[in-house]
Amino acid sequence: MPSIKTVHESLPYVDPEPTKPEREAAEALIAAERATVPDDPHHALLPPALEPNFSPMIQSELDRIASSADPSRPAPLAAIDLSRYELPDLPGDDNNNNREPLEAALRQAYTAASYLSARRQHLALLDSHGKNAWLVGNWQLEAELRALEREVAAARRSIDLVTLRRQRLQRDNGGEITGLDEAWRKGVGRVLEAEVAAEGLRREVDAIRRAKAARGEGGHHQQQPQQEEEVRAEA
Repeated sequence: MPSIKTVHESLPYVDPEPTKPEREAAEALIAAERATVPDDPHHALLPPALEPNFSPMIQSELDRIASSADPSRPAPLAAIDLSRYELPDLPGDDNNNNREPLEAALRQAYTAASYLSARRQHLALLDSHGKNAWLVGNWQLEAELRALEREVAAARRSIDLVTLRRQRLQRDNGGEITGLDEAWRKGVGRVLEAEVAAEGLRREVDAIRRAKAARGEGGHHQQQPQQEEEVRAEA
């Protein structure tokens, strides 16, 4: 998860443009660091993603679409029997004495007539008021679009002002920043030179100590035979 306290120390108006090898090296370091942490598309300040809570009917329909061979073109839903709105077939002459087929055909005719009547009313309303409703809807959408465009323009203007302010500050203080950078580099160089000199002195001291230790051991071995000869002479 990205840190909410990240500070980007960027000085685009003071630092020179990196060369291609430097950019490739930086990108390699970034890729190596990103490989250690899994990517999280959500920012730390954003709330967790909302878990959907569909009704059983909606969930079953989504499962049906997902189980289709081509989810982008699922098979049409056959939950509504459209045959009830079709023109019924009249029974034959041999069923004149049987009331059940006639009653079923009559009920289907009533259903189709009610559907066609409602359909006619809706088409008449659409013909009378549909154009105005469509224009009003477009006007509302255009108003929302203009409001969003104003917000985008204001955000871009704020970004431009921040960029200009940063550019002015960096250019006004560019000389001081460059001087401090050069002083820091010289200081680091002097520290490294001092460390190298100290390491050389340490090695010289170690060499002198080893030489003294070697001379001390040699002198001790030379004095021991002389003492033995003096003891024999006295005896």
